[in-house]
Amino acid sequence: MAGALLAAPIRAGAAEPDVGSATLTPLQVTGPAAQRLNLVVLGDGYTASEQEKFRADVDRHMNVLWSMEPFRSYRSYFNVYRIEIVSGQSGIRCDPDDDPPDPNRITPLGLHYADGCTNPLARGITFQNYGNTALNRYLQQLVAPLGVTAVNRQVLAVANTDTYGGIGGTNATTSGGAPQGPLITPHELGHSLGLLQDEYPYSDRPTPGPPYTGGEPSSRHHTLLTEAQMRAQQAKWWRWLGEESESGGTIGRYESGMYAQSGVWRPSQHSMMRWLGFPFDQVSREIMTQRISGRRDTDAMALTSSPNSSPVGTTDVLWVETGHPAYHQLSVSWSVNGVARSDSHSFSLPSFGVRPGDSVSVTVTDPTAYVRDPAVRGGAALTQTRSWTVGATPITGPAVPVSITAATQTTERAVGGKDVVYVETTHPRNSILDVTWRLDGAVVPNPRNSRNLDLGALSLSAGTHRLSATVTDATRPGLSDSREWTVDNVLPAAPATLSAPLTRTVGGSNVYFEEFDMALAPADDRPGFVVGEFRLDRDGWFNYFGWPDAPAGTPFHFTPKGTVIKSLVYGNLGSGGLSKAVFEPTEPGYGTHTVEHRAIDAAGNIGAAGSFTATVLPGSSPACTTTVTGVRAGSVVAATGVTCLSNARIAGTVTVRPGASLVVKDSVITGRLTADRAASVQLLGANVTGAVAVTGTTGDVTVAGTTVTGAVALSGNAGRGVILAGNRIVGAVACGGNGAVADYGADNDVRGSGSGQCNAL
Repeated sequence: MAGALLAAPIRAGAAEPDVGSATLTPLQVTGPAAQRLNLVVLGDGYTASEQEKFRADVDRHMNVLWSMEPFRSYRSYFNVYRIEIVSGQSGIRCDPDDDPPDPNRITPLGLHYADGCTNPLARGITFQNYGNTALNRYLQQLVAPLGVTAVNRQVLAVANTDTYGGIGGTNATTSGGAPQGPLITPHELGHSLGLLQDEYPYSDRPTPGPPYTGGEPSSRHHTLLTEAQMRAQQAKWWRWLGEESESGGTIGRYESGMYAQSGVWRPSQHSMMRWLGFPFDQVSREIMTQRISGRRDTDAMALTSSPNSSPVGTTDVLWVETGHPAYHQLSVSWSVNGVARSDSHSFSLPSFGVRPGDSVSVTVTDPTAYVRDPAVRGGAALTQTRSWTVGATPITGPAVPVSITAATQTTERAVGGKDVVYVETTHPRNSILDVTWRLDGAVVPNPRNSRNLDLGALSLSAGTHRLSATVTDATRPGLSDSREWTVDNVLPAAPATLSAPLTRTVGGSNVYFEEFDMALAPADDRPGFVVGEFRLDRDGWFNYFGWPDAPAGTPFHFTPKGTVIKSLVYGNLGSGGLSKAVFEPTEPGYGTHTVEHRAIDAAGNIGAAGSFTATVLPGSSPACTTTVTGVRAGSVVAATGVTCLSNARIAGTVTVRPGASLVVKDSVITGRLTADRAASVQLLGANVTGAVAVTGTTGDVTVAGTTVTGAVALSGNAGRGVILAGNRIVGAVACGGNGAVADYGADNDVRGSGSGQCNAL
């Protein structure tokens, strides 16, 4: 799909820094606007001195967008244009986080939080009437001359605010600087581009939405049908039922959506249209794939070909140029008089014995696994057909240059190690140009003279490679054209830094009371934005954006029931997933959790996942009134208050008197430990070579990551129960008359016998 590529910015209106002046910069142009879905990104509320901030915001938003499917696979289907507009004032009208919100702020596009001056939870960023007029003027003046029209255009307006917000509709809006801003962008594009509905259980965040009372929704990802009815009627998402969801869990039937808490069902527990941070589930992803390939309201997959308005010559070579997904190729099928003959990009009539009067046709279909509905796959958005009638005589065409007219983008990034790299060429009327691929200087076999090279099939070694494609014409020696690419086959990583644990279990799990923090540092060996992701207990990959309404660099915070911020729950370890509404019930997520973390680099490479486990226990350590450190010869008696042994070595016994508390952390006790009617006993990363006897404790008994060589006897600890998490106990363990005895998912290594409540340890 060849076309002139726009290389230089276009300016409209007065020169900067005049208010309202605009500069158009093409960020990605993969073909003519008429053959692409054109994403036009405009800024509002950025002053002349803040345009660099706007560029950085757009870069962050776009890189996160390209890391998410189906945008990642169909990136080359987009042209992307950035329009910088100079605002006289910084920010937008009625930002609810301003103190106070400004109702008089005027910006070129008139973006504002519609009720932000009175509602501290306002989140909808919309255009004021004058802003819609200005938007249309900028679009007509700057991108319409390029062939960008209402049917092949998607607008994304970026507001200069750090406050959560955005909205869908014909034109999408998003928050430029909010930590979750790059996640608002794909969500709102889900509305504007994909025509998807919200799956929220509310309209007003703190308040459950009323039950749904209508008929079967027109929304393709909401239903009243049961799973059995969907299968029987072959309706809605029946083809995906039972599949592991890309956003966690299993595709099935989950109640709430469309702002109703009950009475309507959605396909997955959490996806992009329910909770920002998760990817689109398969049902929404299929819809988005259809809309992207169909170029929004064009509703037709782009395909260029040999002209077919009149009969072709008997010696013609017919051709098609298809779209180019990043990780697979479209299928091409040529037929003569209805009989299949070839699957190449070009079709030489003489080579297949085509005669005058024959009918030649080609069908191009996207075989993506993201689409299962045959009506969608066979529709115009994923399948196109062209036909020709063969005339009576040969037709000799004019000589054309030997050149590459389009290719995988090379300017802003390297290509990934699993990409399908492509070139498109000029097309002589009666011959086919030859393409030679070279990897690190060595010729790659190309027996079918393919314009595509699947790097994933080559099993490249780790590292950076050089790839080239050279086009030649066997009938005109000496004429050629070539392209080169850097291939990035070094995987990125997102190492995790955790808050300091209390200790680690014998299995290596980090132990915490009530909460822990995780910071990811996504990194790669090449320039470009690197996206971090993590998933909790295999429940769907979640974008690492830091922490809501917090400065950049703030780590993600996990607690058993999550943290409420602006009436939404984040970092929930309990039932229902990482994010949820405040009114949804939650079973606290105490116990042992596995967190995986990975990175996606600017080339689209997905790094290998690292992981860690965290065991979160109820309770806390009491404040120390006496602290013992270092080597202590002789016994220690905790008579009153809270005695803490920290990095200590006690060469003797330790005794805890009634009402006193003991906290042993990273310490060694070479004698016996005895506690009778203590207030609290905690052994965290301790090593006790003698026996341990704890009876009648009124508060908690917490033993985690500890090694005990002698026998352990725990009895009558009826206060808050006994926690035995991830310990190594060489002697026998006897437990009786305690409150609950629990390991919170951290297995103990018990070498001796177990009895009573500890029989199952």
